[in-house]
Amino acid sequence: MGALLDWDQRLFTRVATARVPAADPALRRLSHAANHGRLWFGAAAGIGLVGGPAGRRAALRGIGSLALASFTVNTLLKWSTRRPRPLLEGVPAIRHLTRQPHTTSFPSGHSASAAAFATAVALESRRYGLLVAPVAAAVAFSRVYVGVHYPGDVLAGVAIGAGAAALTCRWWPPRPVLPERERPAARAPALPLGKGLVVVVDAPAGAAAPGAPLSAARRLSALLPEAEVIERGPDDDFTELLAAAADRAAETGGALGVRGGDAETGAAARAAAERGLALAVFPVGAAGRFARDVGVADAEDTALALARGEAVSVDIGVARPGTGEDVWFLNEFSVGPYPELLRLRERSARRRPAAPATALALLRALGTARPVEVTVNGRSRLLWLLLAGNGRYVPEGVAPAFRPRLDDDLLDVRMLDAGRRLARTRAVAATALGTLEHSRVYEAERVPWVELEGVLGADALASDGEPRPHAAGLRLEKKYRALVVYRPVRGRDEPVREVPGTARRRTG
Repeated sequence: MGALLDWDQRLFTRVATARVPAADPALRRLSHAANHGRLWFGAAAGIGLVGGPAGRRAALRGIGSLALASFTVNTLLKWSTRRPRPLLEGVPAIRHLTRQPHTTSFPSGHSASAAAFATAVALESRRYGLLVAPVAAAVAFSRVYVGVHYPGDVLAGVAIGAGAAALTCRWWPPRPVLPERERPAARAPALPLGKGLVVVVDAPAGAAAPGAPLSAARRLSALLPEAEVIERGPDDDFTELLAAAADRAAETGGALGVRGGDAETGAAARAAAERGLALAVFPVGAAGRFARDVGVADAEDTALALARGEAVSVDIGVARPGTGEDVWFLNEFSVGPYPELLRLRERSARRRPAAPATALALLRALGTARPVEVTVNGRSRLLWLLLAGNGRYVPEGVAPAFRPRLDDDLLDVRMLDAGRRLARTRAVAATALGTLEHSRVYEAERVPWVELEGVLGADALASDGEPRPHAAGLRLEKKYRALVVYRPVRGRDEPVREVPGTARRRTG
């Protein structure tokens, strides 16, 4: 230990006595700007404002990681080590901070916060991570340069900050830039500028007012000028529009497109799959969970994939009742209050980290719900909730975030047991702590099919969040790679060739 302390002192002396005149005022101001996390709060606000969904996730994870690192350093470690600050005798006066810190030296809180924020941002967006990392490194170095920390303090702070950012993945796994690429590519016609594409837009007709943004249909027409764009009117039946559009696309050897939420995308998926057509999905914000899992972030992504003919095959989930028409689902089939849980989670997640947001949403959803009696694969159960996902979801829990791939030919079945003592309270507490997968009230398995019988106590079944008619018995299974969906092969941060007539927008 003595050798390490001696090395730390000698390295501090070398940095403190080094003369880099141009860096003196800059590093002193930078070190001051990072006080109380002000620099990082400002950076988070900027990234969240201009960075789109990826930027907002990066900003939220960055602030959460910073808070965790700061708490660890300032509350737990500084008061247990009590290492004195370095002496300022060899540090040029121009570098001295206006107000010297009064806390102990080990570890460096500024370095921990900087590393936590930069690591967390990089976990969500490589682009913004590369922008933030040099600033974070400069802040960490500045703490030695201005004479308030030893190098060992800074290195320990960086390790703690990076660890705090990594720990957030335990409760909130980062969303991948693209789903796994091991899936084999599917054959789909290349349709430059949308020639041969018939798109149905779930939006009311009407021209935009002068100076107002273009309507969804007009934006698609501008992006894909040779596509046929059909806008749903107030009195139009969406299913009939899709059927007619799919028939026209099949006649010309083109493809079917849809702009809408997951319910509209599901209806279009069925129309396309039944006719052997590829589907082009134009997502609508947070409503496009299926599009995000496929790897399509916006309309420009879809336009690029159309121009190149790049696509993948995905599974479709099917709920087969004893009598009546099959119900198809792209995301999940649920029994119980899952749609309400998802809606509450998405609303709460705008202001809170993922685990607390999910726990609060679960508490609210189960507060007014009643347990559901259902026979699952021949075993009678009393459940708060049953979820059958079309493909493996991550993370574990009752409100998972995304699927790495959509062609695994498995259902991701998750259940909350209502038959155990204090099951509801235990489920909410375990969700908040990120330990639900270890709780006895939670069960999860990946299976090719599941039989449900005698569903009692549920107000309604739901597929992709939409209510479905009650059915006494159901068999949930998969259609393996039944649908071809356009998706760009290259990641969003990788260089791509522009499609003529389109402008790319990158959000990291």
